[in-house]
Amino acid sequence: MKSITKQKPFDEIKEQLDRFDRVYITGCGTCATMTRTGGREEVMDMKGRLEELGKLVTGSTVIPTACDEMTEVAISEDKGAIQNANCILVMACVLGVHRVSLYIDKPVIPALDTLFIGVEDSPGDFREVCAQCGQCVLGETAGICPLTACHKGLLNGPCGGTNNGKCEVDREKDCAWTLIYQRLEAQGRLDLMRKYHAPRNSNVTLSPRMIKITSQA
Repeated sequence: MKSITKQKPFDEIKEQLDRFDRVYITGCGTCATMTRTGGREEVMDMKGRLEELGKLVTGSTVIPTACDEMTEVAISEDKGAIQNANCILVMACVLGVHRVSLYIDKPVIPALDTLFIGVEDSPGDFREVCAQCGQCVLGETAGICPLTACHKGLLNGPCGGTNNGKCEVDREKDCAWTLIYQRLEAQGRLDLMRKYHAPRNSNVTLSPRMIKITSQA
C-alpha cells in the first residue's frame, strides 16, 4: 500500500515560498520515489528551479521513509543546513509533511498533493484501493471496494449504465460490480449480491479522527 501523490503546480509552490529566500528541501525514499514526485531526481530538479528564482537552497535530503521515525534522525543529521533555512519544502505525502512539522520549528511547506492510498499493478501504474472510509465492506464484495472501484461509489450493485461489463463513465474500465459479481460467483457466495448496504454513515468519519490501541491482558 502506497500514498499516491502528485506535485503541486509550480506556480502554487512559488506562491507559498514567496516570503522565503532560503529553503531546505526534503523528499521521501519510499512512496514519493515510486510515484516520481519526491525522489532524489525530483528533489534535485526542484532545487534547480528554486535557484532559478533566486532562492538559496541551504541543503536537501531524501528520507528513507518520511512518515516514520527516520524523519527525526535525518533532520538531526543535517541540522546546520536546516537552521540556515527560512522554511522546509517537503516533497512527500501529507504524513511526511506532518512528521517533519513535529521536529522543526520552522514553516513546513508541502510540495505535493496526496491523492489516495493505492497499489502498484505494474511499474508506474497505481490503482486506488482504499478511501479510508471507516466502513469496510470488502468481506461482502469479494475484496473489491465499490467505493473506490466504481466511479459512482455505488454500494448496492451496478447502475443501469453498465454495458457488456464496462462502466458508462469510462468505457475502457471494467464495471466494478460486474467484477464483484464474477468473483462472488466463483466463490459460491452470489447470495451476497442481494444484501442491502445502508447509506454510509458520515458520523463514522468525523474529522479529526483519533484512535488509541490498548494492549489486552
